[in-house]
Amino acid sequence: MKNQAANLEFLLDSPKKINTKFVTITSGKGGVGKSTFSANLAYKLWQLGFKVGIFDADIGLANLDILFGVRCEKNLLHVLKNQATLKDIIIPIERNLYLIPGDSGTDIFRYKSEFMFETLIEDSSFLDGLDFVLIDTGAGIGEYTQTFLKNSDDSIVLTIPDPAAITDAYATIKLTSTFKDKIFMVINMAKNQEEAEMIFKKIQKIAQSNIGNISLDYLGKLTKNPLINHYSKNRGIFVKEEPNCSASMEIEKIARTLAAKMEQNVLVQEDKRFGKFLKRILGHF
Repeated sequence: MKNQAANLEFLLDSPKKINTKFVTITSGKGGVGKSTFSANLAYKLWQLGFKVGIFDADIGLANLDILFGVRCEKNLLHVLKNQATLKDIIIPIERNLYLIPGDSGTDIFRYKSEFMFETLIEDSSFLDGLDFVLIDTGAGIGEYTQTFLKNSDDSIVLTIPDPAAITDAYATIKLTSTFKDKIFMVINMAKNQEEAEMIFKKIQKIAQSNIGNISLDYLGKLTKNPLINHYSKNRGIFVKEEPNCSASMEIEKIARTLAAKMEQNVLVQEDKRFGKFLKRILGHF
């Protein structure tokens, strides 16, 4: 089992440019398979040749280390308390694929200062070559999740064919529309393509009628598949273990679509470094 003592030096090739794309993945409702989706999407983007970081920002239920089968002993809170460096906490999953463990409590916001911000920015320079950082948020749409949504290049709202989940997904979209004009959607646990598209079009129609200036972009769907549940419960990444199964093919399609769409809509931001991104997040509180 890999842990945080593993050597990071070989992981990230020298960056040619700093153009990291930050993508927040949220749902509104818990139990929709968000963390499993996030972990497999990150792994598939890596398999497609991208340099990827995945940030576990699910306060209270951080579990990406379990899904990836790695040991997490320290997290971002230890860095902010000056008990570890960023290199100390980051876990190498594969070459150019990192797990960035957050904290499972709100104490993370108590430890911040301008000196800490500048130290964090300098300390994180080795991550500047990442192509993507995926942020796996917790359930709900509290201030913590909103801050990630506001500061990301793009957001993915995941939902399932369940009335409560669809209602929460719409509420998330409505709130996000106050600071974003485009949101990606993925339908999980669908019976088939027709059901997934029907749910998306229903949400899209309601959003257009009640929100107005918002563009919902359908990224794709994951149909019900016992393999997904199996690897979720048994600490595995199905796109790695079952690369030819239908679920892996669906994740690959979503990953390719996301990469293509984000390449077409690169946002020019004040700074694309991971450290600056964390400064914007933590500085909000």
